[in-house]
Amino acid sequence: MAALYILIPVAVVLVALAIWVFFWAVDSGQYDDLDGPAHSILFDEEDPKHRAGIKQAEEGSDGRKDGSD
Repeated sequence: MAALYILIPVAVVLVALAIWVFFWAVDSGQYDDLDGPAHSILFDEEDPKHRAGIKQAEEGSDGRKDGSD
């Protein structure tokens, strides 16, 4: 029973730390582009079609630059 007095606050602190780390990762942009790194390993960096795909992805799917809504 005495161990619960130690384990419960430790568990609460660990959960709070995990939540803080998650929100820090979201705020710092860790989850902004989930598909880009997965697709980029499939192409050579020297391929001009790959460079065009990067430019198209930066412009957005509708062809406009980001932030021009």
